[in-house]
Amino acid sequence: MKIIFAPDSFKGSIRSPEVCSILHEAFQQELPDAQFICLPMADGGEGTVEAILAAGKGERHQVIVKDPLGRSVQAEFAFLPETAQAVMEMASASGLELLSKQEMNPLLTSTAGTGQLLLEAQRLGAREVIIGIGGSATVDGGAGMARALGCRLLDAHGQELAEGGGVLQQLASLDLSGLAQWNRQIKIRVACDVTNPLTGPTGAAAVFAPQKGATAEMLPILEAGLQNWGNILMKQGLISDTCQSGDGAAGGLGLGLRALLRARMESGAHLVAELVGLKEHLCGASLLITGEGRTDEQTCYGKLPAVVAELANNAGVPAILLSGAVKGPQNPLRQKFQAVFSTLSEVAPLDKTLAAARENLYDRARAIAATLRIALLF
Repeated sequence: MKIIFAPDSFKGSIRSPEVCSILHEAFQQELPDAQFICLPMADGGEGTVEAILAAGKGERHQVIVKDPLGRSVQAEFAFLPETAQAVMEMASASGLELLSKQEMNPLLTSTAGTGQLLLEAQRLGAREVIIGIGGSATVDGGAGMARALGCRLLDAHGQELAEGGGVLQQLASLDLSGLAQWNRQIKIRVACDVTNPLTGPTGAAAVFAPQKGATAEMLPILEAGLQNWGNILMKQGLISDTCQSGDGAAGGLGLGLRALLRARMESGAHLVAELVGLKEHLCGASLLITGEGRTDEQTCYGKLPAVVAELANNAGVPAILLSGAVKGPQNPLRQKFQAVFSTLSEVAPLDKTLAAARENLYDRARAIAATLRIALLF
């Protein structure tokens, strides 16, 4: 019997490599003769690089870059020499997790460190960069990244703008001559499931800026800045619009990547499944176990467990969902998964539930494995 573990992280409690480790330990107790394949998964957000490395793909590469406020921070990405691919998370350099709550201010935060990560990947010889853009602390449209790549952002007097989304209203022109240092042959694939446009009621400022520390007074400043940024990019012939799916992701970094580096938006879950070789591992498999921290009907619409289950089902492999919590009707989930389980064993406050997450996961996984063992007797 060959069993594949391909879970997402249980956000707020357990990263996907550890989820795999717990599942493996639990199942091995009940099915010691089975073959187990551990494939930690992610959707392009935090934990993507860790998942790739845990799956035995690539080498960890660390580099000192600027954090969202311009301070030095050690960021990292995975580099796969055999395919000349770099896999990175913008959050490693420009993420919200690098700031304290008091430091969160999208008027000031910048994606400069993300640009530095891209340059380091180029220096290593990457021919393709896969970048996850979840967890950003920024609403600068990718302007900081542009500056790090050699662009000059100038006001009406020809002076360089400061970093951050708060000054984009003052942008009058964009000098792209320095961008020649970037190898345009490098393919950029953006792992992102956010579909928001750059501006408007569903844009980067209106929807995501408050999560990054923006006050009500900051929102119109950020919105006007992004509108101006988009207009300048259009005037310079880099794009024809700012309403493509994903333009508003990561505070508009999605647009910046598309305009300046001709990046292509793709499903983060599908990209990671491709990188870890899930389709190949499914050959000859008996069962796949996936999971996430919390499941509801929205999981069916492109979230990682549903993507993994679809790939398994296409290969004729049944998929079991083992989630930290399952909310709402389960009939839609049963269309994707052959069985659905929650790890919760009792109703408790959130802090106690998270503290017991590992124990609950192990216990429920072992119960599933024991059921399989009993079924094999008949």
